[in-house]
Amino acid sequence: MTVRLNHSAFELARRRVSAGAYVIDGRDMWDAHRPLICQENDFVALHGYDEYASWHLGIDDEHGEETKERYEFPYGDFERVHRCGVLAAESRAGQHRYLDIELATAHLHGMLDALGTEHHAHR
Repeated sequence: MTVRLNHSAFELARRRVSAGAYVIDGRDMWDAHRPLICQENDFVALHGYDEYASWHLGIDDEHGEETKERYEFPYGDFERVHRCGVLAAESRAGQHRYLDIELATAHLHGMLDALGTEHHAHR
């Protein structure tokens, strides 16, 4: 399996975070916050695979472009970047030694943690 960083998704994730489209949620909340299969299917039907790909930090070249299996390491709910999704992707990328994805997720993790700290400081 050849999984590589989806550079355009990473840049979009950075822009989404900078634009305020993020959720600072707990580490173990991804199972509750990740899109359900039916939500993924609806999203693909409405927006297509290019937009679906933009919510995934990994691309598996062994699968065709018009398949959900091609896109790995989701990080959001199709509206906002979720800290828990980034952390789950970071952990899984580290386990599988996908260094480029691990570094990208670590960068997003740092951005979100800095914003979370800033948010709490302004309360």
